[in-house]
Amino acid sequence: MYLPPHDPHVDDPMRFKPLFRIHLMERKCATVECMYGHKGPHNGHIQIVKKDEFSTKCNQTDHHRMSGGRQEEFRTWLREEWGRTLEDIFHEHMQELILMKFIYTSQYDNCLTYRRIYLPPSSPDDLIKPGLFKGTYGSHGLEIVMLSFHGKKAKGTKITGDPNIPAGQQTVEIDLAHPLQLPDIETLRDFSELSRIVLEVQEQVRREEQEEEQRQEEEDCSQQAASQPAVKPLGGEGAEGEETAAGAEGATQNKAPASQPFVLPMGVISRNEDYPRTCRICFYGTGLIAGHGFTSPERTPGVFVLFDDDRFGFIWLELKSFSLYSRIKVSFQNAEAPSREAFDEMLKNIQSLAT
Repeated sequence: MYLPPHDPHVDDPMRFKPLFRIHLMERKCATVECMYGHKGPHNGHIQIVKKDEFSTKCNQTDHHRMSGGRQEEFRTWLREEWGRTLEDIFHEHMQELILMKFIYTSQYDNCLTYRRIYLPPSSPDDLIKPGLFKGTYGSHGLEIVMLSFHGKKAKGTKITGDPNIPAGQQTVEIDLAHPLQLPDIETLRDFSELSRIVLEVQEQVRREEQEEEQRQEEEDCSQQAASQPAVKPLGGEGAEGEETAAGAEGATQNKAPASQPFVLPMGVISRNEDYPRTCRICFYGTGLIAGHGFTSPERTPGVFVLFDDDRFGFIWLELKSFSLYSRIKVSFQNAEAPSREAFDEMLKNIQSLAT
């Protein structure tokens, strides 16, 4: 198991924890040992479910128990997972979320189903190289997100989830067609000014979407009314070509190495205050928020901040919070990138992932 570093140190390396091992014996026999718990290896089982999927089962779950009961197990888990004790966590809401995570994860006793994660394909036009990133999520701690690019959109998909947003959901979506021009550093400290800029772009995006829907409806009506195959209106292909050219030009400009000063507005909460003080470019985006159990999910406006090739951030406007993301640089073998079409289909099919 690859565990993220202790919150909120996103730039630290991933932590490694063995979960099971296989001993290959003579005559093509093998034995499986569960490595979960603190009493040493014990009897386990592995089953190949289907392509890119297998499951593990511990046959001696009593080896996972501790003499001090659930309380000792919880304190040990807290030290390993969070690098702290319960007494160090003063925020009541955070204590509640941590306890929920312990109850949820410990009930499986290393009886898990694993599915292969295909890394997203990359293109020379991408803003940065896509891949896996560690990100701060407030009281939820660090979570793993997969950044991928889809034309004029970039998406951050959760690989690990929490009680609010489960794995497989798009935690952030970045509109690469709408870069944000940040004000000078002193003005940027005013949250109301940043909010005004973002909400203006949000309204612009809403109008453009309505115009696109109306144009599409008019095209559909004209095609249905025509007795001959519809001819594309003047400027159809040409406009599309111009748009593509403009997008390519914009991508080239977006990837320019020029940087600008950056600071979080007053009142925006960040788990990690050691964020970069310069950024390359910012874009309008939306972030997914929900209640416990993924209730009442909604996309809310925010700001995607690109710091460098390996770090980016997202300002959640409604929550007044900031998430900092840092690239995972561990090499994962046999993670061949599929085509963009196949990858998009995979994203739709992700429901839950065990890590």
